[in-house]
Amino acid sequence: MKLVDLSVSLERVESNLDPPKSTDISSGDAGKKTPWQQPFQMPSHICRQNEGVTPLREQTPFSSSSDLPINMHISDKLAASQSAGKPTFSFEFFPPKTAQGVQNLYDRMNRMHGLGPAFIDITWGAGGRLSDLTCEMVNVAQSAHGLETCMHLTCTDMERSKVDWALKEAYRAGCTNILALRGDPPREKEKWTATQGGFMYAKDLVRYIRDRYGNHFDIGVAGYPEGCDDQDDRVLLMDHLKEKVDAGATFVVTQMFYDVDIFLDWVRQCRKLGITVPIIPGIMPIHTYAAFLRRATWTKCNIPPEWTEALEPVKNDDAAVREVGKVLVAEMCRRMLDAGILHLHFYTMNLAGATRMVLEDLGLVDPAGTPVKQPLPWRQSLGLNRRDENVRPIFWRNHHASYVRRTQDWDEFPNGRWGDSRSPAFGELDAYGIGLKGTNEQNIKLWGEPRSVRDVGSLFVRYLQSDLESIPWSEAPISGEADMIKPELVELNRRGLLTINSQPAVDGVRSTDPVHGWGPRNGYVYQKAYIELFVHPALIERVIERINQNPDLTYYAVNKSGQLRTNATSDEPNAVTWGVFSGKEIIQPTIVETISFLAWKDEAYRLGLDWARCHAADSPSRRLLDGLMETWHLINIVDNDFHRQKEIFNLFRDLEAPDLDQSVAKLPNGDVHDTPSTSNGVNGVNGVNGVNGISGVSGANGVNGANGTAK
Repeated sequence: MKLVDLSVSLERVESNLDPPKSTDISSGDAGKKTPWQQPFQMPSHICRQNEGVTPLREQTPFSSSSDLPINMHISDKLAASQSAGKPTFSFEFFPPKTAQGVQNLYDRMNRMHGLGPAFIDITWGAGGRLSDLTCEMVNVAQSAHGLETCMHLTCTDMERSKVDWALKEAYRAGCTNILALRGDPPREKEKWTATQGGFMYAKDLVRYIRDRYGNHFDIGVAGYPEGCDDQDDRVLLMDHLKEKVDAGATFVVTQMFYDVDIFLDWVRQCRKLGITVPIIPGIMPIHTYAAFLRRATWTKCNIPPEWTEALEPVKNDDAAVREVGKVLVAEMCRRMLDAGILHLHFYTMNLAGATRMVLEDLGLVDPAGTPVKQPLPWRQSLGLNRRDENVRPIFWRNHHASYVRRTQDWDEFPNGRWGDSRSPAFGELDAYGIGLKGTNEQNIKLWGEPRSVRDVGSLFVRYLQSDLESIPWSEAPISGEADMIKPELVELNRRGLLTINSQPAVDGVRSTDPVHGWGPRNGYVYQKAYIELFVHPALIERVIERINQNPDLTYYAVNKSGQLRTNATSDEPNAVTWGVFSGKEIIQPTIVETISFLAWKDEAYRLGLDWARCHAADSPSRRLLDGLMETWHLINIVDNDFHRQKEIFNLFRDLEAPDLDQSVAKLPNGDVHDTPSTSNGVNGVNGVNGVNGISGVSGANGVNGANGTAK
């Protein structure tokens, strides 16, 4: 880890503007609009090179529960935080070296989103694959995970054409924040030298970005309270920082430090010099004693004697080091918050534990893990042109990242209404890398080797009871909202009715409700009872018959081949979640409609088949899961009377999947069969793919099922 990998900051656009002086150490004119903060017009050279790419519109996002803006430049977030007097924080990540490391980091980013960071930044991997990976990670974080992202960009080994490519990739990802750095010399060189056709200093890179992109990007630069690797003169470094600010910076994030007195004095000196933009301290949590000393040595930062006295006695106990380090770092942060520095930037080293411990000690996150309230009931994407999106189908509720990927090429996104249900074109599954996460070995370790429908239902029950963090159709742990209907869901899955998505009815709770609330304050939210599940072909007719006896219920049912049945009278979307807020039109962010359900159907069955393919081709688990996907029906049901809490579950009263405990066994010769099995399978053959399956009885087409009972 090099010095510049630990810092961030932003700079002014016009070098001829003389910013007013201020003695406030937290920020100067943080909320004042400068010429480069006016509405952005897409540069003509970008329009020519990227025809069909629409420039970003001015945003009018919802307020979050903290009434701070959620979608904007980092400098705007800082100004809003300062105005509200509310502390905020952010995280830094770096590109891992392995594919599995990248996936693990995406999962960690997804979890840390729930802590409520104002933004994250991702360091620049100079040269080749790592620079490509930085751009990919920015795109995934911004679009799929809805994290406001700042992309590091260095001058090291970067001729102008590479800089242009990186900026174009950031723009296409919807990223609006860049951290402009000179960078460290390559490992094979002792001193830093400019690349031919590149930039000598960060201030030159700042000016170039401003000239090319106007105010589309907030631009960050680094600040060094204790010097950097090739310059110990703090006064000279401060002059350089002033030059970067005059070139266009709008905030500064510093190198890591542990001596808060040195930092606060440095901030005062910056203010006297006329650096009025917000200054953010870079915080390095303490993970282990060895890493603590190593990083302090790299960055040449002073370690207060009392820190050494506290850590030295426990240096060989990593857990004790983290506990003591938490107290030390949290106290340092409190002193800065008391001094008016209201944003903290954490260098996570791609780890969550030590950072979270500090935030919990500061009271900035809930130790119980309650997620930050969102402006919508689903996680927003911050991809290009998606910031105003506020309507989505409910089917991807537990797979939001794949929805973003499959719709990333849309020209526009629903805002206020879903629109013509025939118009959306969802991306192909293979083209967008949609499918089951993890390796075969990891998934078998997580979900075992089910041999019967009972086994599968038991896995779903474990998920509902929080004993499993995920199932193939739900990437995240079960939410607290499910508690209202958890007993009913557990009972269904125990009887072989396999639920993959649901929500309880909500009749006008406050938008600030910790479980169901979303959107601005002083509002009310509503939702209809909804359930989506896989149903055995022997039961589907009875379920549909019961639905049709209740005029308040609507459904869509489909099998793997795409045979759709519904009692919906039109293709118009059916809103299943809505909110009423003062001074706003009614917002309907979650809907059910035909085309989207058919697109989700393909993905839902694909996930099940991916799960099956985690197992060997001749294994009982493979044949069991293949049989489920080939023959069972996927059905979603909406109770349109939102006053009723649990009427929807009466549809399944006394229903149970046939042969719930029938096990698929492996014969000595490697064949697989049901135990016991009897007669004809689907389409006149034994089971699925020529072997005895588990599907049971006649399906929608009236053919005999695998267990010889036509009903």
